[in-house]
Amino acid sequence: SGMDEHGLKIQQAAVAAGTSPAELCERVSGLFHLALAQAGVSFTDFTRTSEPRHQRAVRHFWAALRDRGALYKGCYEGWYCTPEESFLPESQLRERTDTQGRPCKVSVETGHEVHWTKEENYMFRLSAFRDPLQNWLRDNPRAISPNPFYQCVLRWLDEDLPDLSVSRERSRLQWGIPVPSDPTQTIYVWVDALVNYLSVVGYPESHGVWWPAAHHVVGKDILKFHALYWPALLLAAGLAPPERILVHSHWTVRGQKMSKSLGNVVDPAMCMGQYGVDGFRYFLLRQGVPERDCDYYDEKVVKLLNSELADALGGLLNRSTAPSINPSNTYPCFSEPCFPKVLDSKEAKGTGRASAEDYELVALVTSLPAQVSGYFESFQIYKALECIAQCVRQTNGFFQRHKPWKLDRRDTAEQLWLDTILHVTLECLRIYGTLLQPVVPDMADKLLSRLAVGPGERSLSGLTFLARYDGKPCPFEGRRLGPDTGVLFQRLEKS
Repeated sequence: SGMDEHGLKIQQAAVAAGTSPAELCERVSGLFHLALAQAGVSFTDFTRTSEPRHQRAVRHFWAALRDRGALYKGCYEGWYCTPEESFLPESQLRERTDTQGRPCKVSVETGHEVHWTKEENYMFRLSAFRDPLQNWLRDNPRAISPNPFYQCVLRWLDEDLPDLSVSRERSRLQWGIPVPSDPTQTIYVWVDALVNYLSVVGYPESHGVWWPAAHHVVGKDILKFHALYWPALLLAAGLAPPERILVHSHWTVRGQKMSKSLGNVVDPAMCMGQYGVDGFRYFLLRQGVPERDCDYYDEKVVKLLNSELADALGGLLNRSTAPSINPSNTYPCFSEPCFPKVLDSKEAKGTGRASAEDYELVALVTSLPAQVSGYFESFQIYKALECIAQCVRQTNGFFQRHKPWKLDRRDTAEQLWLDTILHVTLECLRIYGTLLQPVVPDMADKLLSRLAVGPGERSLSGLTFLARYDGKPCPFEGRRLGPDTGVLFQRLEKS
């Protein structure tokens, strides 16, 4: 992760704040670094494009473009949007009046005002890369996902693909990397910023260890820069495009786009304070569908977290580990005569004490790790969490159906069935806790610690469920449970 820190809008923001661009970037990057740490987001590197290692990589990349004949000097004019740091065609503009009532042009997409700009710049021969880009995408249909964004890029490639202005006059833009051998020009902020994907993996010397096995995670608003300009620049410099570009949509608030002027911007720090870090992470990943904008409002968060985390998951853990139902505070033993193995869960009519629905639950949870892994790999986290939530509901149904609190412990047969019910329930909870670790790390740790699952027993790979049902030993059976970790997730009050 990291920050791209150069460009005209940063330069102008620093002037408005009465500080230098370097000081402004130092302060703002610190805030983003802190926000990621607060949200429990781990990263191997936090790159900043103002760093010497990055600037060196950009100069090398520019030289590769120049030496391979991809650059030329030319006069460029058009409507320039400073906040977006890009020229926009007439088709993406509309008329409006500014705050003084004067007519002006603004971006259709963002509403930002644009200004007519005419400069002598270095140009990149983007038009020469239509065929190579089309070939790359047709050979790699998963290069851009979800699919609607892949189709969008293919449509762009059928349209006009003009050459790209890749520098700005130094007299107008000082906050950026000078063009090598031409101090009158500054490298265009997007060319500079995109190279961070290379500089962070050791370009130009050691990037080959990683490149091109790189996945970029980007917002839909910067898709053109990542899916057209960046692959073309890489091909021009003699490098392969990234292996995959994962695209996400935006959050709206009660159906409206977030905007400072509307005052409906959601503060993540405030949300983490209100719902907890795990609660906020869970909501965003459970409700965030990459291919379309998703709506955010407080009542929705409260309802989801209370239903799925506090009641369904937290309630199940409390009920199945309560001293009244599990006085020995152990991971109970599984009884094969109570829950005999059947060859086909769909054919099970209910043998032993288990019902047909119980066999359905076992089949569902057995297949869950592979299902969740597949959804994680395809960047559909919301589908993975939907599957887990469905299994949690069915496990609650299993527990409620058999009412273990009504079974008589003094009867040996009843005790065996009671232990089996608890064993199956705790096995289900262990699977859910393990699979939820990337999403709600602290809560998953609480759950697994309560079940006495050790640090070395929490891997997502090789995760097996209900070994005793298959006649294999279960390392948890008979183990003393961990200490009571308290309420798994505190119910939220309606705001």
